[in-house]
Amino acid sequence: MDFATMQSKARAVADLYAARDIERFGRPWTPEQLALGLVGDIGDLAKLVQGKAGVRPHPDLDAALEHELADCLWSLIVLADAYAIDLEAAFEQTMDALNHRLERSSVGDNADRSSESSFRALEPGDTGTNHDGSLDNTEHSD
Repeated sequence: MDFATMQSKARAVADLYAARDIERFGRPWTPEQLALGLVGDIGDLAKLVQGKAGVRPHPDLDAALEHELADCLWSLIVLADAYAIDLEAAFEQTMDALNHRLERSSVGDNADRSSESSFRALEPGDTGTNHDGSLDNTEHSD
């Protein structure tokens, strides 16, 4: 399926949700509510990723992971539409810019990492969380 078809399917589902929400609540979800829904989906996705690492068992994990990734993609497409962003063009531009930046940087070059995460890399078997379940983004020296 190409991206335009995915967008068309996502928009059709968004229209159905909007009609249902108008009937139930008098209005469709706002972009802010869509973003909060995405955050919830990302949280669900994170739990499934932990399941793939053996940390959080889940029945039918692969199917659940596929579903949650698709939910997140749907949310991104609908949120981009809410702000009139051409997601396909934005993705292409961003990937081209990242590719260009990475091609011109050398291995071990940290000079151009202003947009990259400051979280530490995970070691095999590491969940990236503290014992209380909170995220562990501290630098560790071994």
